[in-house]
Amino acid sequence: MKKEISKPLDVDNNNIHPEYNFTKMAGGVRGKYYKAYRAGHTVKIHKEDGTTLVQHFKLEDGAVMLEPDIRKYFPDSETVNKALRCLIPLLPKKHRSGVRNRV
Repeated sequence: MKKEISKPLDVDNNNIHPEYNFTKMAGGVRGKYYKAYRAGHTVKIHKEDGTTLVQHFKLEDGAVMLEPDIRKYFPDSETVNKALRCLIPLLPKKHRSGVRNRV
């Protein structure tokens, strides 16, 4: 008997298998661990030889997380910085005063 091959998940259109439905009806809460993740997290990797590798991750100062739809347009730091520099002249003068150029 052949195993049925499932189609890839279409997350953009919410066409996902019922068992992966983490909506409020299913008890899931979107962004529940978001703040904790941004504050830093630890990953434990259990190896076959019985040892455990522990890695600590934390966003560096000044680092930001881009939403997936934004990443399509701004895949790296250079493109993000270029776009933001174009927006700086549009900011009101009072918000720009006291900001130092860190190039």
